[in-house]
Amino acid sequence: MASSSDVLDKTAEVSGSLDMALAHAGRLLAQDPALALAQADEILAAIAHPQAQLIKGQALRLLGRLPEAQAVLQPLTQDQPRAAGPACELGLTLAGLGDAEGAIHHLRRAVALRDDLGRAWSVLAGLLRAAGEDQEATKAEMGAVRASTRDPQLIEAAIAMGEARFETAEPILKARLAAKPDDIAATRMMGELAWRMGQLDEAITYLLRTLELAPGFAAAREFLVRLLSQANRLPEALDHAAILSAQTPQNADNALLLASMMVLKGNQQEAKAIYEDLLRQYPDQPRIWMNLGHVQKTLGDQPAAIAAYRHAIAQSPTLGEAWWSLANLKTVKFPPEDRAAMLAAIEQGPALEDLLHLHFALGKALEDAGIYADSFAHYDQGNRLRRPEVLYDADETHLDAAEHAALFTAPFYAPRLSEGGCTAPDPIFVLGLPRSGSTLVEQILSSHSQIEGTHELPEMMMLTGRLKARVDQGEFASYSDLLRSLSPADRTRLGEEYIERTRIHRSSDRPYFIDKMPNNWQNTGLIHLILPRAKIIDARRHPMGCCFSGWKQHFARGQAFTYDLGEIGRYYRDYVAQMAAFDAQMPGVVHRVIYEEMVADTQAQVASLLAYVGVEFEEECLAFWRNKRAVRTASSEQVRQPIYRDGLEQWTHFNEWLSPLRDALGPVVEAFPAPPADWAEHLGLIG
Repeated sequence: MASSSDVLDKTAEVSGSLDMALAHAGRLLAQDPALALAQADEILAAIAHPQAQLIKGQALRLLGRLPEAQAVLQPLTQDQPRAAGPACELGLTLAGLGDAEGAIHHLRRAVALRDDLGRAWSVLAGLLRAAGEDQEATKAEMGAVRASTRDPQLIEAAIAMGEARFETAEPILKARLAAKPDDIAATRMMGELAWRMGQLDEAITYLLRTLELAPGFAAAREFLVRLLSQANRLPEALDHAAILSAQTPQNADNALLLASMMVLKGNQQEAKAIYEDLLRQYPDQPRIWMNLGHVQKTLGDQPAAIAAYRHAIAQSPTLGEAWWSLANLKTVKFPPEDRAAMLAAIEQGPALEDLLHLHFALGKALEDAGIYADSFAHYDQGNRLRRPEVLYDADETHLDAAEHAALFTAPFYAPRLSEGGCTAPDPIFVLGLPRSGSTLVEQILSSHSQIEGTHELPEMMMLTGRLKARVDQGEFASYSDLLRSLSPADRTRLGEEYIERTRIHRSSDRPYFIDKMPNNWQNTGLIHLILPRAKIIDARRHPMGCCFSGWKQHFARGQAFTYDLGEIGRYYRDYVAQMAAFDAQMPGVVHRVIYEEMVADTQAQVASLLAYVGVEFEEECLAFWRNKRAVRTASSEQVRQPIYRDGLEQWTHFNEWLSPLRDALGPVVEAFPAPPADWAEHLGLIG
């Protein structure tokens, strides 16, 4: 007779063998459900085990034998009402059979028992959304995301992404999606990974797929809005921001995101309405008051803008951007108590962004008061704080200008202008340096009945960036080599792409439109290559006045060369030399407007400008300040009044501190408005 210990050993042996068999059958499900089914049947022939029944039901479902799966799973769920697995499998099976009501019932049971069943949450979300239960569907979608993020694979991928080990994260996520193509969290993570790796279009594709899987995934939609905005796909960004705001009506941040997309799209009035509605709900939000002020300024309602900025400052005296926004109107004079308040805010040691804004604003206030030494000190401090925060390489700008001058010559254009390039005459490029009078030129032109003013459009810069990325990736030895390689069809396609991409900024049927991106001086040659009928206007101002004005201007974004007097001087000199080289090779292509000459004889300069564009003279262009169009640049208020001379010599009050600028400009100062005699030598074309 066997001892009790022998019986226990035999029982343990049998139990261990059963566990191994069940585990083996479970592993087979993903690879070979038919073999898993055979294994489960073999176990069930020996013992009626619920885990084997579950594996059999799963295998039948995976094999598409849904009625048989239901027959196995239905009694199992009744026998085990507290088990999540059978309820989940029966729910998935019923969903496949088209029994939505039954599937929803069992899937809800499953996730109530275990909330880490990602597949159950995902299918439940789809069924609920199809049934019109959108709020419940959104909750289920978020349940699927939460379940997925507990997965060890995704945690490993997330850690790798956080540490910028993209080469580790990418194969993990791709393997996950190969196995589970409907995994919401993995799809969104692939979108973030693509964005971090600089693959913006691919990132957008993954985010769109995420929202196909989970339309209520608010965080994914918010990320998509920002990516679409970054890609300058503004209509799509606005559409998704509107959906997001409607899905989350109590979320003020999403309403603010919608308003910011409206501002970018040019829908200023709609943005204004959102800000005003938010302020009725949350009147003590200084940043919303400030944003309202920005819109009021753009719309030309200066009193309302000032009042909004003052509200923001009253609620947050250290909010540097609100102080700077007041100063940036260029028409507000600060009394002594304002200057004292700004100084007190600086002494409180606010965050860097507030601090540098305060220095720029106080510099403007002191300049207006005639306290020039202190004014310069605050401008200087603001620039010193800002400069380390931006990336800029003056040597790179010089090399780019030299490359431009060497490439875009008459012999280069001779065979190319006869074929290829988009022949649309629509664009009028106004370029140069910021604070050069370009907004004035834009306002004059946009007062004409045939010309639409837009704003500083990023499309040409984006096209250039995409072309240069091909050089960076090693496809071409240099940017010049790439441009030489462009076929007539390539040049036509690029020009047509620019025209198509800029349509979103146009709101009228006027035949011409203005692109006032100042930095496009660096793309003058490319513009003429792909848009040979486009007009190019170079707005230029005295180098000392222009550069000093740019240096004391804190730009919202871009213009990284303006935060050091020596660097902005070098930038201006390279710009003048490159444009001189282009003029020498392609005379008459670029029309130059000298700001000081426009001030001295406005009518003659306007007549010459309109003749170059090819439109009839209109008197309204001389009364440009009556133009009610939205203006978003720093000169918005200055162009809403007649031309005045007061600003021409402002830089002279600071002359004793401007030697770094004067030294960097070199012979450009004395030669103005002509280029200096050494422009070709400066670019390395001779000598």
